[in-house]
Amino acid sequence: MATSSGDAWKPYERGYHAVYREHEVNHCPGCGRTHWLIGRMSAECAFCATALPLAEASMRSHNGPVVIQHKNRAVHDRAA
Repeated sequence: MATSSGDAWKPYERGYHAVYREHEVNHCPGCGRTHWLIGRMSAECAFCATALPLAEASMRSHNGPVVIQHKNRAVHDRAA
């Protein structure tokens, strides 16, 4: 790992990084089972409660929260 702010970041030196991958069989690194409770940002093993970040969640932009705008909300707000 980099020891000072001037050193380059080397992700290959980080080692093993377990993530939950959608559409794949994911074995729990804690108990080896494959039953998961899936959330928005992480998956939790249903047997031993080991939590893994979702691979898809880490690919989202970290510029701010995800905002969902509903078209019918705008119509309703104008009518009020």
